[in-house]
Amino acid sequence: MLRRIRDRACPRWPPLRPRKCDCRCAIRPRCSFCLSAWPFSPGSKFVFVKRRLAKPQISVKGSANIYTRLCNSTAWEGILERAQTGANMALISAIVAVATLGGFLFGFDSGVINGTVDGLRIAFDSDEVGTGFNVASMLLGCAVGAFVAGRLSDILGRKRTLLIAAAFFIISAYGSGIAGSSGEFVIYRIIGGLAVGAASVLAPAYISEVTPAAMRGRLSSLQQVMIIVGLTAAFLSNYLLAEFAGSSTDQFWLGFEAWRWMFWMELIPATIFLLALFFIPESPRYLVTRGDRDKAHSVLYRLFGHETANRKVGEIETSVSNDHAPRLSDLLDRNTRKVRRIVWVGIGLAVFQQLVGINVVFYYGAVLWQAVGFSESDALKINILSGAISIASVLLAIALIDRLGRKPLLLIGSIGMAVTLAIMSFAFMSGSLVDGKLQLSDGAGLAALVAANIYVAFFNFSWGPVMWVMLGEMFPNQIRGSGLAVSGFAQWVANFGITMTFPIMLASIGLTGAYGFYAISAAVSVVFVWLMVRETKGLELEQMEG
Repeated sequence: MLRRIRDRACPRWPPLRPRKCDCRCAIRPRCSFCLSAWPFSPGSKFVFVKRRLAKPQISVKGSANIYTRLCNSTAWEGILERAQTGANMALISAIVAVATLGGFLFGFDSGVINGTVDGLRIAFDSDEVGTGFNVASMLLGCAVGAFVAGRLSDILGRKRTLLIAAAFFIISAYGSGIAGSSGEFVIYRIIGGLAVGAASVLAPAYISEVTPAAMRGRLSSLQQVMIIVGLTAAFLSNYLLAEFAGSSTDQFWLGFEAWRWMFWMELIPATIFLLALFFIPESPRYLVTRGDRDKAHSVLYRLFGHETANRKVGEIETSVSNDHAPRLSDLLDRNTRKVRRIVWVGIGLAVFQQLVGINVVFYYGAVLWQAVGFSESDALKINILSGAISIASVLLAIALIDRLGRKPLLLIGSIGMAVTLAIMSFAFMSGSLVDGKLQLSDGAGLAALVAANIYVAFFNFSWGPVMWVMLGEMFPNQIRGSGLAVSGFAQWVANFGITMTFPIMLASIGLTGAYGFYAISAAVSVVFVWLMVRETKGLELEQMEG
């Protein structure tokens, strides 16, 4: 039997929701300052403890006096109100942690290829075009995955679609390592690309649908942080495996080359992601669209409490009734029947993010630094340094994006990248060929190394996170889904083009020409941002114009 000490203490608190487990529980008052941290509903003011495990730690009379004093204290008034209606941050944090594992795998799958290029070239006897396609093949899957994931998640649900993506990560990681031919390897990498594309779209969408509005920006930005953490983890894993084996092409455990183990290391986070997804709830928005209002209310109650759950269910129902499925025809202006200006701006942002050559550093970093005289071990160490700089730069961008605005960060990044890429191009120009390889003087090598890492910092301070933030904000409500799909598709196609052409450019015009092209692209992006991009800082989504 329950002893309702709450009724004696503070009549303002709502009655306890009856539960099956209450019949054998005793009540212990909460004495924690973190009232929303317990894994129970946010509105609950008691911790239920089995009698056989613990006894009440305070008498009914004593607890009543404590709660009376708390309720009469103005200092505690705000805390009690937040405890009654606040978000369950323990559950929200767990959900965000699981969802952002998709971002981690996005980064890991993108970065792992960096240390395997030599192994792939030797194992499959590939020329420049074949090597470029082996590296870039994943991006074909990314483009398709990003384009279809949104619609698929509307049919199957966010959670089920992420489960499929997690399974694809596992299949790709194992298959890429065991592949015996270039064709077989490409198939498994495309499967991994489908997972990366789906995770890049669904993880931020899922997070935005289960988090409080006041925290949505910061929590959604964690996706970009986890992508960079995944990249850095892949760089570190590649370095350690190559170091222990002797090189990426030497045999390691069980007679397999180290480069194959680099892919298999992804099985660990992919399996954790798959298992963890079973323990998080489905998106309440999806549940409402499927007509399962009770389940949606249950999820929202666990996240935000009773009052907020009722309000949010109503808001979602109203929004769903007014929305229609994204259509490509929405991207056309109703009067002129031409593609809207805002759509071209979105495509431009997505394409310029790739034209500055950032993924050449992420995908070919080891090859780049070996080409200018560094050993494989030193080249992999440089990748780890670049990853650490990337993490720090993204965190700085998150701290400043709502203060300085989106457009200033893009302009600063474009100018910084244009300068550093030009320095790298001139440094490579000063080199000389020795036994068919480019060799730099100590001064030129140091200048190229410093400029490259400053370039990475500028990118991750600006275009890395800001481009995705702007694509999520800049489109009007009625075309946001279609605009994101088209812009995301353009981004992955541009990524494929840059990644595919780098080995060809390296063999034809050399590093000087390749990085000169990226520097010019960064300079042109300054003009594009200045003339075409509008600031979205401080604007509500309903205020966006197309």
